[in-house]
Amino acid sequence: MSPKHYPNLCPIESFLGHIMGPWTPYILWLLSNEESLRFGQIAALIPDISAKVLTDRLRKLEASGLVNRDYQPTVPPTVYYSLTERGAELHGVLQGLNKVAIRWDEEDRQKEGDAEIAAE
Repeated sequence: MSPKHYPNLCPIESFLGHIMGPWTPYILWLLSNEESLRFGQIAALIPDISAKVLTDRLRKLEASGLVNRDYQPTVPPTVYYSLTERGAELHGVLQGLNKVAIRWDEEDRQKEGDAEIAAE
């Protein structure tokens, strides 16, 4: 019998639900390192993301209270995205995850290199 899953009882589940999803952590990472970015700037920094997915991710982050959308009624309209105060709290978390990710990547590359040498 498998255990039941109760996301309401685990604050981490709820938290991760806000910051996970395709491209979402990377969008948060970009915004945590810039004061604000326009849609086109974000799209240029993530060349493999479609405009639809980027729009969906930004809307989800805005609905979660992590991202501000600043619409300027210029011609053409200008929209800037930035982290809210709540979103900015993620900066340290994202930095920590980045350090672990870099270390793991280096370790994995080392293991692959060792395996290639052993196979020769």
